[in-house]
Amino acid sequence: MGEITLVEAITQALAFELQADQRVVVFGEDVGVNGGVFRATEGLQDRFGSARVLDTPLAETMIAGIAIGMAAQGLRPVAEFQFMGFIYPALDHILSHAGRYRNRTRGRLSCPIVYRAPYGGGIHAPEHHSESTEALFAHIPGLRLVVPSSPARAYGLLLAAIRNPDPVVFLEPKRIYRAARQEVPDSGDALPLDRAFVLREGTDVTLISWGASLKETLQAAEQLAEEGIEAEVIDPATLKPLDIHTVIDSLEKTHRCVVIHEAARFCGLGAEVVAQINEYAFDLLHAPVQRVTGYDTVMPYFQLEDEYLPGASRILAAVRKALDYANGGAV
Repeated sequence: MGEITLVEAITQALAFELQADQRVVVFGEDVGVNGGVFRATEGLQDRFGSARVLDTPLAETMIAGIAIGMAAQGLRPVAEFQFMGFIYPALDHILSHAGRYRNRTRGRLSCPIVYRAPYGGGIHAPEHHSESTEALFAHIPGLRLVVPSSPARAYGLLLAAIRNPDPVVFLEPKRIYRAARQEVPDSGDALPLDRAFVLREGTDVTLISWGASLKETLQAAEQLAEEGIEAEVIDPATLKPLDIHTVIDSLEKTHRCVVIHEAARFCGLGAEVVAQINEYAFDLLHAPVQRVTGYDTVMPYFQLEDEYLPGASRILAAVRKALDYANGGAV
């Protein structure tokens, strides 16, 4: 079979589950006739009909609430929000109800929903179209938070999310929707949730990143290798719950760590990663964990996007800072 992009892998996974499980329903703004603003659902309504792939009004609160009702009655809804920046009207339903159903009913009801949303910057979009506020969802008990970073992981993790008995917020980094191609067999094999992926092995420093920022992180790792510095690159993939065990295993080799993410720095998920490293692996560290993040400001318009997004040069500088400290230099 041919190679496909990340967004095509999303379509492939949705089609597989729609075919395999009659309980699966896909809906959202423009997902049917138009196939979604990024064409992630292109052709699905023609294949599975308008009763299984539904267009909705521009009403995010309604989309979130209907999904909860469907899930409580035995369906497996996959609800799309066109952009993460428009998800906030739905927060009450997602945080106060979807995430609490299992607890509220003492396990009698679960809430098998996938809330999908394109997120992140880098596509020269207008305001409210480039948000990276994943930490909002990671803070809420009862929700899983998943971010794919390649076509294969998008396919396998989305299958796992749809089959999961509890709600999953599935954020798709739109900057890499079509950035790379990969052969992804349509086998129906899910990838495990709650487990990090080691994308590159190394012994000198651990780089932790997710979503679109992994592109620059891997570029930085390649440049470091040319200098004789071997970086281990970890993609958490499931950001909540975090697979800290894979991180600790890496730190037992490298003893140094840099966390990279696109979201703003203050209370970003990188802070949680650092906190868990300090709690469970402080004695392994030879230097303080460094963070390379977006800035604590509103995502700028496209003229300044590249200045906001963490680039390879900023990652390299953070790595050198960690290495200098480990060798007796000042932080």
